[in-house]
Amino acid sequence: MTRNNWIRQFHRWVSIIFTATVIANFVAVGLSEPPAFVVYAPLPPLFLLLLTGLYMFVAPYAAKWRREGQTVGQG
Repeated sequence: MTRNNWIRQFHRWVSIIFTATVIANFVAVGLSEPPAFVVYAPLPPLFLLLLTGLYMFVAPYAAKWRREGQTVGQG
């Protein structure tokens, strides 16, 4: 499995975890005043989603820049 495929798969699984923590947060708020760890539980997966999402956004541009840099040097 390549690094890009691994990052995509990791991003998918973390998004499922993030969704579950957000749902748990809404349920906890609906029942009573939730403890702090429930309120802040979505933040670590959200941070991981930010990192992997930025990587997947920049990866095609970085590959293009690398290809263009190689063709310039060959001329």
